[in-house]
Amino acid sequence: MVVTVAADNVVIAVKVSNDIVTARQAGRELAAKLGFSLTDITMISTAISEVARNITSYAGTGEIRIVVADRDGRRALIIQAEDRGPGIPDITRALEDGYSTGRGLGLGLPGAKRLMDHLNIDSAPGQGTLVEMWKWVPAGA
Repeated sequence: MVVTVAADNVVIAVKVSNDIVTARQAGRELAAKLGFSLTDITMISTAISEVARNITSYAGTGEIRIVVADRDGRRALIIQAEDRGPGIPDITRALEDGYSTGRGLGLGLPGAKRLMDHLNIDSAPGQGTLVEMWKWVPAGA
């Protein structure tokens, strides 16, 4: 389900695999509206897919928030993926290519980090996870 809070603020509940597609599309649409290149739009939507898939794979449910806000004095498209799942015991390892605690290839979080301009993870075992990543909005947009 998508809830539009404001023109540049979208929240997508993530419970099933179809919600990943919804979150990806919402990111694509807002990125296009903001003037991102097709390459950047593809990178943004792929990064959204990766963090949304982690929600369904490891936490079961959560949400993706897509907002436009200032970060470090610049305008950014910000994606926040939040869940109340088991948390990430070792964030440093989780960001290593090939490391996975599940059935995946261990490319999700490291891949998302490479695709975006910034990625931060706040997580602890039993406390859930908040992944915040952003891409700088193109100048003049």
